Amino acid sequence: MTTAAMMARITFDPNVMGGKACIRGLRVTAGTVLGLMAAGRGPREILDAYPYLERQDIDAALAYAAWRLEEREVPLASG
Repeated sequence: MTTAAMMARITFDPNVMGGKACIRGLRVTAGTVLGLMAAGRGPREILDAYPYLERQDIDAALAYAAWRLEEREVPLASG
């Protein structure tokens, strides 16, 4: 999944779930999807539990998590 496609599905809105990374503005966070997968739930189980999600939403949550893990914060030099 390209970064552009992922970011089209991962949204941030301070009025939805406190601004956490959500799936398409829905009240389902990327963290919820990742947590379900980490607990052993497969994509089919997740889609059955959240019928308004699409397979691409799960892929976007995984891509977002991978992107965040590679992100690195570098402190600005004070001068």
